[in-house]
Amino acid sequence: MAPQVAMGPGLQRRLMLLLLLPLLLVSLINIGYDVRLADIATNQQDKQLAALAPSLADSVVAKGNSERDGVGLLMSPAVGEFLREKHDLAAFALLNSEGRVMLGEEWLGAYPPSSHVAEFSSEERDGVTYRIVSQRFDTAAGDLTVRIADGSDPRQQWMHGLWYKVFWPNLLLAIVVAFAVNWAVRRALRPLLELKVAVEGRSLRDLSHLNPLGSPDEVRPLVESINRLFDLVNAQAESQRRFVADAAHQLRTPLAGLQSQVEAWAQALEGQSEITLTTDQVLKLRQATRRTSQLANQLLALSRADVGTTGAQPSQKVDLKATCETILEEQLAHAASKGIDLGLEAQPVRADGYEWLLRELLANLVDNAIRYTPAGGRVTVRCGRRGAYPLGPLQPFVEVEDDGPGIPPQDHDKVLQRFYRLPGSVGDGNGLGLAIADEIARLHGARLSMEQGAYGKGLRIGMVWPEKL
Repeated sequence: MAPQVAMGPGLQRRLMLLLLLPLLLVSLINIGYDVRLADIATNQQDKQLAALAPSLADSVVAKGNSERDGVGLLMSPAVGEFLREKHDLAAFALLNSEGRVMLGEEWLGAYPPSSHVAEFSSEERDGVTYRIVSQRFDTAAGDLTVRIADGSDPRQQWMHGLWYKVFWPNLLLAIVVAFAVNWAVRRALRPLLELKVAVEGRSLRDLSHLNPLGSPDEVRPLVESINRLFDLVNAQAESQRRFVADAAHQLRTPLAGLQSQVEAWAQALEGQSEITLTTDQVLKLRQATRRTSQLANQLLALSRADVGTTGAQPSQKVDLKATCETILEEQLAHAASKGIDLGLEAQPVRADGYEWLLRELLANLVDNAIRYTPAGGRVTVRCGRRGAYPLGPLQPFVEVEDDGPGIPPQDHDKVLQRFYRLPGSVGDGNGLGLAIADEIARLHGARLSMEQGAYGKGLRIGMVWPEKL
């Protein structure tokens, strides 16, 4: 079945209107034509009856003295032939001024016309619709009303059942055709609907080509145009990624040399008992170069944490415990310099992912924790298995917990934005660490989770691998 995706007031609705409106117009024309034919038949029948009425009036003769005996009839040849041909589908009656039948069929009794002009009407009797002419005449027996009925024309029967025989069948046909056209249009537009679903279901970073061979000839140029647009956007994005990567790479080398020189000067000056202005300037310069070097490294990490970078590389089974141990060794000196107890609680566990990106994620989380945790605090790196949601199956996880100032719950989403820092934050961070970690978590199909640390203080932040479908 075609996907039930509404295309709004677009191509599908226009096709429905263009197909159904002509069908509706044809149905209306057909009904009008049938009604016109019935009117023509009725007019012809009326003319015949109108011509017979004077002949029947001329056939009346006076007879006897009583009212009923006083009316006789010498049937004219035209009226007699009409009654013989129609058999029991024709009838006549002669009415007095009070509408009582003097001669003929009792069921044709009616109130006389007010004038001598012929009047026509239709009446149904025993399933037959009769066309009746009524006209007053001054006859040999006085003022009488002549009524002649003809029920032999089948078109008159059809005219009486017009609503049942024409309108309702045409309405039913229109409904059936509407459903058939709707099904046909949906089926014909299925390639467009599938193309719409395929484009809407893509992530923002998926710029791979659509398959033009799966589309009809009329849609294929559109698919090829979309693919060319994807190529242009992908080329522009790749150019931007190269720019960021090249800029960060170019910054690393001179900043590393500058930092090494400043570090040497700072170590020499720190040994002096008396700090001079020159020493203070050198220490500030060291701090600036450290921050700039960190920024360059983070920009490089941010440019690498991209689907386009990892898409060509297959994921692998990563030993999370070994990765945590490596990060712990790298950050021990940093933690010790601030008097922070850096610990590890790791269980053997492996997870699908990119090892170098997971190292970058953990490095940023641990660096952030050490940077904002006051001296004498604790930072713990963990890995193992837990549920991605309550009562769910156990999945690999990594997390970092500290007992620092923490992050208010209302700011959890904000700190994941690039270059955002909480008002009043201490330290010299750039506001990129958590943004990089969140980007890496997204590449692994997860999100960073944040909550308060143990005893209601600090921050516990990490990611849990999603369950495989």
